[in-house]
Amino acid sequence: MDPERVLEGLNPEQRRAAELVRGPVCILAGAGTGKTTTITRRIANQVATGAFAAGEILAVTFTDKAAGEMRSRLAALGADGVQARTFHSAALAQLRHFAPTAVGRILPSKALTLRHIANSLPTPFRFRPAGDLATEIEWARNRRITPERYVASLGDHQPPIPSDLMVRVYQQYEEVKRSQGRTDFEDLLELTIQLYDSSPEAARAFRERYLAFTVDEYQDVNLLQQTLLERWLGDRDELCAVGDDNQAIYGFTGASPSYLLALPERFPGAAVVRLEQNYRSTPQVLELANRLAPKLRTELPPGPEPVVRPVVSVEVEAAFVVERIRAASCPLEEVAILCRTNSRLVDFEQALHEAGIPFQGAAFLGREAARFLLRRLQDGDGRVDEQVRSLTLQQGWLETPPEGLGEREQIRQDDLTRLVRLAESLAPARVGDFVAELERRFGDSGAERRGVHLLTYHAAKGLEFELVFLPRLEERELPAKQARTDAQIAEERRLLYVGITRAKRELVVTWVKKPSRFLEELGVGPSRTEPPPGFDALKAWRLTRAREDEVPAYLVFHNTTLEEIAARRPRTLDELAAVPGVGPAKLERYGEGVLAALDALVEA
Repeated sequence: MDPERVLEGLNPEQRRAAELVRGPVCILAGAGTGKTTTITRRIANQVATGAFAAGEILAVTFTDKAAGEMRSRLAALGADGVQARTFHSAALAQLRHFAPTAVGRILPSKALTLRHIANSLPTPFRFRPAGDLATEIEWARNRRITPERYVASLGDHQPPIPSDLMVRVYQQYEEVKRSQGRTDFEDLLELTIQLYDSSPEAARAFRERYLAFTVDEYQDVNLLQQTLLERWLGDRDELCAVGDDNQAIYGFTGASPSYLLALPERFPGAAVVRLEQNYRSTPQVLELANRLAPKLRTELPPGPEPVVRPVVSVEVEAAFVVERIRAASCPLEEVAILCRTNSRLVDFEQALHEAGIPFQGAAFLGREAARFLLRRLQDGDGRVDEQVRSLTLQQGWLETPPEGLGEREQIRQDDLTRLVRLAESLAPARVGDFVAELERRFGDSGAERRGVHLLTYHAAKGLEFELVFLPRLEERELPAKQARTDAQIAEERRLLYVGITRAKRELVVTWVKKPSRFLEELGVGPSRTEPPPGFDALKAWRLTRAREDEVPAYLVFHNTTLEEIAARRPRTLDELAAVPGVGPAKLERYGEGVLAALDALVEA
């Protein structure tokens, strides 16, 4: 291997990092700055210069995909003997080598075990998603908190169910796992730590084999992973830590950027290299992102200014996104819509379906609420909307969910609400009609999923697209309503930074309700648009009709539906029927009155 060939094409910052073949090294790599290129070149240079043999280096990252990409690039550079693994894969290999009997059957998911345990909880809590319970157990395990210390260690943290019930679930989960001879992913790391603590021979043999370590995405390391890394290192300092504290968005797993930022304090002689030249985004996109985080620069050609604007309703927002996608010059696979949660993506899933635009990523009908409902709906058993309401209540639907729900439970409650509202607005005569309409709006024809990407901000990390939409940039959305502390708000801000920096050329930011506080930080003047002309007159008609029918006004039409009617000004019942929120029942009951109210506006 020729060191000069390995370093060819690197910018000065990247080259400096790659030339530092001995540790400790801290590489602070901003979004789109060529992080993977830099660290693979550094590892290859360690081999090319003779600092270490390929088999003496262990590179660690967080996903199998990232590890595979690293192995592929290293092989192309001539350093194919380097081990590139995830933390869990590396730990499993070490356990099988040093203590094969310590590893039970690997538990691929906690969900099934926890679902059985959750069925014994009191009624208000037994419907909580097993995923929320699994996340809570992982919250504890990643911080090395045992069931015995769980309640005392909660502090300000809010579990998804009362703490006395949660600790019972945690204890039962550990007991079931032991009785079945199972090992979960946190066990792999904990057992490896215990191995090296209890066996100096194993620790010595491991440290003689691996002399240098590179850890990618170091801002996502948690206490459990950090403790294992310390056992690997021993008293050595041959560590290259690579990450970006501005993209630290996994605090809910126990991850902390503090391990990355404190590395120069732990190793006073550590070299710190900052990668700040962005190769992904236009100057216009970066200028907006740089208002949230330290500056990145780019030499890419200029592009269009980001579109940052309010809209009057969620329906108008979805229609606006569809219109922009249709006008885009890039392939659909280069377009992404990012939301804080999966439940918010459903609006765009439906809008893209109706527009005939293929998409990938969202799965409303595949989530728990819809699957339960579709399995149990029956023809000939009362009105469909009454069946839907009954079945959603069986799943623990709350018309007004309380504050503090876990993210999965909030998504589930949003899905249940959506199913009820759809049944009410459509008022289908038969179950088959309702199911067919759900399939039309949200179904997958079975074709390979291609097209526009529908992703959460977390799922989009590490990806990039020509055109990125960031809708619903609102208070209680981003930052999420669960974010209360300064640290949580700071993580939500970093999440927005990740979203903005996914865009290569075009960025579109919209909001409907109270604008996110982060918009003020971006300096974009988040004032909401005025309702369309005619909205107040339609509200007056609605109030009169609601009094005649002796029902609350919102049961006639929601404000968002009235705003959409005012904006579209339909002239016929068919045109009115095309307005989101105007189902067959409402069309029959209120259609003529709405058109008459609109006619009066024209005459006035």
